[in-house]
Amino acid sequence: MTSVDEPARPNGRIRDAARTKAEILDVATQEFARAGYDGARVDEIAARTRTTKRMIYYYFGGKEQLFTAVLERAYGVIRQAEQELDVEHLDPVAAIRRLAEVTFDHHEQHPDFIRLVSIENIHDAQHIAASEELGTIGSPALEVTGRILEAGRKSGLFTADVDAVDLHALISSFCFFRVANRHTFGALFGRDLVAADQREHYRRMLGDMVIAYLTADRTED
Repeated sequence: MTSVDEPARPNGRIRDAARTKAEILDVATQEFARAGYDGARVDEIAARTRTTKRMIYYYFGGKEQLFTAVLERAYGVIRQAEQELDVEHLDPVAAIRRLAEVTFDHHEQHPDFIRLVSIENIHDAQHIAASEELGTIGSPALEVTGRILEAGRKSGLFTADVDAVDLHALISSFCFFRVANRHTFGALFGRDLVAADQREHYRRMLGDMVIAYLTADRTED
């Protein structure tokens, strides 16, 4: 990690540290999502935030730590949305649909998150593995999902032998593919997966697929 003393503020300006760090993270998110980890340049991020490379190193320690901070904040956004879920008053089917919709909406609204996750997978999740925050952040929705699945099984509605992590993978795979592969899918099949007039179709289709899997008749012939 690069260690530097606190640099002088550019042009003598006094800047709020939290605001400066937030601005750096905003621009760094865009730059890493655009150029990838290897292609992103700290000099470019500094220029776009009207700060200095030295100040970025002061706040974050270096490019690797900056990318990790970007990932931590990006994952924090969806975890916050999950924490705000209110499905306890819903029946199991409606609750699972709502869980799926939260992921669907988030991934659609945050395409940079999809790019960042794709980039981190190219790098074998080494930044996530090294992050104490991401290593413990988990998913607030998993506990809720587990309770919903258990309630659905006890009531006889859900027949699938699937746990919360399995269901999370099932939901995330469709939501992620829809955004990450929209351009290649459109070029190959002539269909825009994120077209506005098809949004509700795909949002409903996701819920239908998940519920159909959870409630399928698995009675032996």
